[in-house]
Amino acid sequence: MIGIVSYGGYIPRPRLNRMSIFQNIGWLVPAVVTVAQGERSFCNWDEDSVTMAVAASRDCLIGVDRRSVDGLYLASTTLPFADRLNAGIVATALNLRDDILTADFTSSLKAGTSAMITGLEAIKSGEKKHILVTAADRRETKAASFYEMWYGDGAASLLLGDEDVIAEYEGAHSVSYDFVDHYRGAGCRFDYTWEERWVREEGYGKIIPEAINGLLAKLGISIDEVDRVVYPCFIKRQHSRIAKAIGATPEKVVDNMHEVCGETGAAHPLVMLVHALEEAQPGERILVASFGQGCDALCFEVTENIRNLPNPPRPPSTVSPPRVLAVAGQAPLRGGEASRTGIKGSLADGKTTDNYLKFLKFRDLIVTETGIRAEAPSQTAMTTLWRKRKMILGLVGGKCKVCGTPQFPRMDICVNPECGAMHSQEDYGFADRPATIKSFTGDMLAVSVDPPAIYGMVQFEGGGRFMADFTDCELDDLKVGLPVRMVFRKHHTDEERGFTGYFWKAVPLAGVGEE
Repeated sequence: MIGIVSYGGYIPRPRLNRMSIFQNIGWLVPAVVTVAQGERSFCNWDEDSVTMAVAASRDCLIGVDRRSVDGLYLASTTLPFADRLNAGIVATALNLRDDILTADFTSSLKAGTSAMITGLEAIKSGEKKHILVTAADRRETKAASFYEMWYGDGAASLLLGDEDVIAEYEGAHSVSYDFVDHYRGAGCRFDYTWEERWVREEGYGKIIPEAINGLLAKLGISIDEVDRVVYPCFIKRQHSRIAKAIGATPEKVVDNMHEVCGETGAAHPLVMLVHALEEAQPGERILVASFGQGCDALCFEVTENIRNLPNPPRPPSTVSPPRVLAVAGQAPLRGGEASRTGIKGSLADGKTTDNYLKFLKFRDLIVTETGIRAEAPSQTAMTTLWRKRKMILGLVGGKCKVCGTPQFPRMDICVNPECGAMHSQEDYGFADRPATIKSFTGDMLAVSVDPPAIYGMVQFEGGGRFMADFTDCELDDLKVGLPVRMVFRKHHTDEERGFTGYFWKAVPLAGVGEE
């Protein structure tokens, strides 16, 4: 039996009330009010498709020995690097083995499902045992466009394998057409979009039903034997029409999530699938389809193993601090592990704002003064990044084999004054260790897209300290002793050379450890 072994999801915490878009820009395009319902998700200023992919992947790998992962496929149409393996960054941040297959799937919104099919076929062949498929997108739109309303940012991750399968893979069917409803040329920032009616009637309305009906015919089943149908379509009325075209009753169709986050690009079929799996029961059959220069349709049947999936999704504000450790050469810690957030938990953890200008600044759609402090050199030394890759991208420090003292960064001499052993340290991962705030400050003089810059000392359980930036929070959210979790984020962007640097930051866990 092959199929889905685990799942994870991530929707960024910031949410923009869509009505605030209309209130600020509706004078220019009054018609956008027709899609101004609910809220859309958007990345914090230090997030992109790679950081979201890391977040969703970590969520998916809860309870999983990371040494068992044989490959990582990253799907996105908004990868930060055109010529650097983005999946390799994610794999390094996750501290996966070095001898695995990594690949980027891109250039189409169906890249996520195509990566799934490729992974499932590799497992079916017996070449691989576990493949992690992650999709993430942070699509850019011009201000005052309908797409600014329709889109959202997010990621989802699925671990595929042949053991402990929670959703058995039954088959897939694909169609490929050079149907250009939108495109983005090399070197262009924004998509060029064609007429909505064309997309609606010739694209979504014909291509998705063709792929779904082709899969049903291949499997020899009818739509009546399917319990949940998942497919993206940001035009809500067309989403309902597709259901009628394939003969699916409304209660079977998974909501397109417009009101709660918006369409998350190549990630959206997987985001919707994870959301469906969070509520699925054994025996249910789920059909998922994508859309983008064709369509992939896949069918799964949920198994009893879904009841045994470690840590059902709960909102992050109510979870215990993370306790998973799985780095190269080390087995993951068992017991008291981090709780799976999933899509449901991510949605519950959102923070809504009406500050449209902040949204525009976070997307770099307005030019503001940054001062001479922002002119400091930001070039990354590739030699240092290579030599220190585990420390920088994986947050791997050291632990003394003589006295057991952890420390970050790893050094030649043990920091324990009662030990002082030389060259005694082994790799020790801090990314999933429980930690608390030791000290913090808000700096109004430091350069920050979202001032004040907040940073301070983090104390890890069991030993080790780390001077960290805090993110996804306000200064008033912090207090000494508050638990935090480490997150992978953008550290800086070198606009001149087109390079994004990544590192780890701390996010306070509100409500954890409080009376």
